[in-house]
Amino acid sequence: MDDHVDGRGPLNQVKANLFKGLSHPVRIRVLELLAEQPEVSVTDLLAETSLEASHLSQHLAVLRRYDLVVSRRLGLQMFYSLAHPQVAELLAVAKALLQEILRSTERNLANALAAESSADSATVTGNR
Repeated sequence: MDDHVDGRGPLNQVKANLFKGLSHPVRIRVLELLAEQPEVSVTDLLAETSLEASHLSQHLAVLRRYDLVVSRRLGLQMFYSLAHPQVAELLAVAKALLQEILRSTERNLANALAAESSADSATVTGNR
């Protein structure tokens, strides 16, 4: 199987670039907002993110560069949408993974605390 994607380089590099596009909390928030509706205006994105227009513009440029969003102008207003529906799926999978990691961490912590409590009880009982 060919490990190159449309002249963009090795598949692992293309994947890394995708994650670069996702590597900022603001960009994740913008993608989440776009996943909720088919199209969102820049005005609404500004209101939802509380960013200055120049900062939002920079993040949107990164998302466009990595082909995660597309834009459309209607009069004076710009609208954004997800470039691919799989972006919403990727966000959902990431959320589910993070929830599972949290549950696992909580279980491990509870087990560690229970083991520590048992050890403490055994020490107290053994000292009688």
